[in-house]
Amino acid sequence: MKYIFEIRIKDGHRAEEYADAWVRASELIQQAPGARGTELHRKIGDPNALIAIAHWDSKHDRDAMESRHDPRVADIIRSAAPFVEIRRLGEYEEPEWVVLPPQRN
Repeated sequence: MKYIFEIRIKDGHRAEEYADAWVRASELIQQAPGARGTELHRKIGDPNALIAIAHWDSKHDRDAMESRHDPRVADIIRSAAPFVEIRRLGEYEEPEWVVLPPQRN
């Protein structure tokens, strides 16, 4: 499953500030069972808009990680809170099937 959220960097700050905190928190979170990686993307044309995607084996695994409450992760998130606004976009299951156009040679 994918856990997706949008990050908005507040005026006077830069995305790189959040990226530093995000990497530190992700390194800890990714040690949890079922964690399959994370991605942070900057929006084209808007350097203060980011999207983060965390990949998990299941919603159960992600919820289990959240219920364990790692104070180190909480401290990192708290340190970034003054300069970002975070909006959870949702939790998405992996698709059962995917249709792709034919490859052009």
